[in-house]
Amino acid sequence: MPYAPLALTSKTAVVVGGTSGIGLAIAKGLAQAGANVVPTGRRAELAQSAAADIKAAGGKSFAAPCDVSNRASIDALLAATIAEFGSVEILVNSAGTTKRTPSLDVTEAEWNNIIEVNLSGTFRACQVFGRHMIERKYGRIINIASVASHLALFEVAAYCASKGAVGMLTKALAVEWGKYGVCVNAIAPGVYRTDLNAGLLDGTARGAEFKLRNPMGRFGQLGELIGAAIFLASESASYTNGHILAVDGGMLASGVNQ
Repeated sequence: MPYAPLALTSKTAVVVGGTSGIGLAIAKGLAQAGANVVPTGRRAELAQSAAADIKAAGGKSFAAPCDVSNRASIDALLAATIAEFGSVEILVNSAGTTKRTPSLDVTEAEWNNIIEVNLSGTFRACQVFGRHMIERKYGRIINIASVASHLALFEVAAYCASKGAVGMLTKALAVEWGKYGVCVNAIAPGVYRTDLNAGLLDGTARGAEFKLRNPMGRFGQLGELIGAAIFLASESASYTNGHILAVDGGMLASGVNQ
């Protein structure tokens, strides 16, 4: 069998949550690998800015805001992308939120919001785009899980629960959809400093502990996630299905580091 390349030329990718942080880095990386990329999120101005950055770098893109809590919004995103590029081969689910709260103090609203965005929104997007991919007998879905899919983190129970569920959702969909040529995998990032978590990491004991528990002794750089995303989106991953790929500096392997 000939080598399956990593190039994504002629493929179209939709990156939900692709307007900032991890999602934006992945969106730009997929574009650099040759894909048409639609970075989307709830804020129209950020979607426009992300699409403009991709086009300025020579890629093909357009701005399309989307709210993963609204199925009609996801349906409209799929329709707009098909109208622009003809089909969607790659879906990245990177929309996410978190909040640090002692578990006894987590409100119903806080719990529901985190589960809604991180888990239910991911499932809705998988359903909508997965149907399109199954009809075409081809697809690559990449969910953004977390080291918190495997490890408990202090005072973010809702986040851990949601990301643990994203990991198992990834495996369940892989089992159902693999026979249709749709590979469903996840990336589990380690600790990457973004606007979402900067307040939890910068100059805090929590940030210092994360570095201590990581064999590389540092936070990840967003660009270090791009290679994993390109691989899972590519023809080279045609037999990779139901896998959670950790890009964490060895944090999940860590026991005693000194």
